[in-house]
Amino acid sequence: MADDRERTYNGSYVQSIGKEEPERAFMEETAAEVAEPIRRRDERDEERADGAGLGWLALALSIIALFIWPILLGAAGIIVGFIARRRGAETLGAWAIGIGVIAILVRLFIMPFYT
Repeated sequence: MADDRERTYNGSYVQSIGKEEPERAFMEETAAEVAEPIRRRDERDEERADGAGLGWLALALSIIALFIWPILLGAAGIIVGFIARRRGAETLGAWAIGIGVIAILVRLFIMPFYT
């Protein structure tokens, strides 16, 4: 290294501090992140686990509402079904809502003719 003016990287001049130093493969400064990145997938998995349990509970309430206490259990199945859908169990929540509505409609409009 006879002359520092001949040391270039991508056509730009690289200044030396007077010591012999190996040429670096790249001349840019980078920094590592301090915090671990947030993983949204992990949070969604926890929500889906909660939603699945609520979905099964809502479905059970709605099915039981077909046989006993249709207004009370059907309404409970509908409400818990909406909560389950918000937490990620969309199919179970939709089925619970549908069966709960059917249980209430059967009790209000069809059962009075058979009692």
